[in-house]
Amino acid sequence: MLTKVLLILLGMSIILPSRSEEPHVESENGPSAHEDVYGPQPQAPEKKLLSEETMPTLTGPHRRLGKLPAATHILNSILNNYNHKLRPSIGEKPTVVTVELSVNTLGPISILDMEHTIDITFCQTWYDERLRYNGSFESFVLNGNMVSQLWIPDTFFRNSKRTQEHVITMPSQMVRIHKDGKVLYTIRMTIDAGCLLHMLKFPMDSHSCPLSFSSFSYPESEMIYKWEDFKFEINEKNSWKLFQFDFTGMTNTTETISTPAGDFMVMTLFFNVSRRFGFVAFQNYVPSSVTTMLSWVSFWIKKDSAPARTSLGITSVLTMTTLGTFSRKNFPRVSYITALDFYIAICFVFCFCALMEFAVLNFLTYNRMKPRASLKLRHPHIHARAHEHPEAFVCQIEDSEENDGEEGPSCPAQQSLSRDTIQSPGGCCKWCKKDFCVAPSCEGSIWQKGRLFIHIYRLDNYSRVVFPVTFFFFNVLYWLVCLNL
Repeated sequence: MLTKVLLILLGMSIILPSRSEEPHVESENGPSAHEDVYGPQPQAPEKKLLSEETMPTLTGPHRRLGKLPAATHILNSILNNYNHKLRPSIGEKPTVVTVELSVNTLGPISILDMEHTIDITFCQTWYDERLRYNGSFESFVLNGNMVSQLWIPDTFFRNSKRTQEHVITMPSQMVRIHKDGKVLYTIRMTIDAGCLLHMLKFPMDSHSCPLSFSSFSYPESEMIYKWEDFKFEINEKNSWKLFQFDFTGMTNTTETISTPAGDFMVMTLFFNVSRRFGFVAFQNYVPSSVTTMLSWVSFWIKKDSAPARTSLGITSVLTMTTLGTFSRKNFPRVSYITALDFYIAICFVFCFCALMEFAVLNFLTYNRMKPRASLKLRHPHIHARAHEHPEAFVCQIEDSEENDGEEGPSCPAQQSLSRDTIQSPGGCCKWCKKDFCVAPSCEGSIWQKGRLFIHIYRLDNYSRVVFPVTFFFFNVLYWLVCLNL
């Protein structure tokens, strides 16, 4: 019996070591397989990391959130009996709202619609005794969701056409409450405000685009606005979209207007801009001046070339008409004439006069050699001298013996240089003989018996000097007046 027990114990001692060695061998032969599938090895370090790293992070927020209950208690206590429908110090004194502005972007300025776009950060500060509190917090910030639970000034922009509040990703507004009851309310918005442009001096014009605001329902006896020491921040690093204008500065005004609802305090901020002259000069002034000068080329073309001179004159007139229409394309329909309109109109007149100069020259040249059969010269020597000077043209009146006693103009038919010519009163050229006459050559001085002698064939020569000189003096006078006003 004892022998059997010893054999059994010996067999168990042999079997147990072999089983305990089998897992150890498998782990040596295939460690990667067990680690990839079951992952026994990394489990111990992960538990250690959780115990060492997670526990401090869990205790850290408890330390930081230690003041959260205090802030929550303060906020709940001041808003518990707070009525946001009533303004601070109601019935006691007016609420003073201090305003500060930060301009993010200015422009563009629409000339056609007479409005300007501005992106601002609008800050308002006031005191509300109901929001005073005692605690370790000097101030705390509330996001835009809490704005509806506080009293906010009902400020609106009086000359705004469209107003957009930025709401991405959250409403761009903020409230900061201080322990002494001071409240700071900040909001960012983009405003399309009206700007009445006075275009009389266009394109040498300057404008002051206003941004006016006031309370909608509280009169001056209940709410007063004031500037924060006229402090305005301009972020010039941002790309301002002024395009044709240059920013020259800002000014502000404070006034009180009377309405049926009461007297309201109105604050106005003016953005002063001046137009850049280069764009308009190359688009309007240069083409107009060049077209006017091109119309003078006809003075150097022979008078016999009627098609060339006529086509050049008509083309110049039509070009000036097109330039005048183009200058008004993107322009408000004002009832007055601007400086640019006046310049283009004068250029149009010069082109038209250049065309009419050829018409007058052509009429005087080709109609002077057609004598009327009913007209006779009383003195034969006058007729002989007329053949010697065929290009002379003198306004005289002769009676017609074969015209049944009617008087007719002999201006196209008579050719004479003599002072002995018998003149008869009356006729269509009566005014002509008293003032001037046209002749190819003048003997003696220019003025003879009150007449100004002008050469027909030298009319182009006169125009070559008169037109450029007149246009030059017009430009000098025009720019002196426009730039000094």
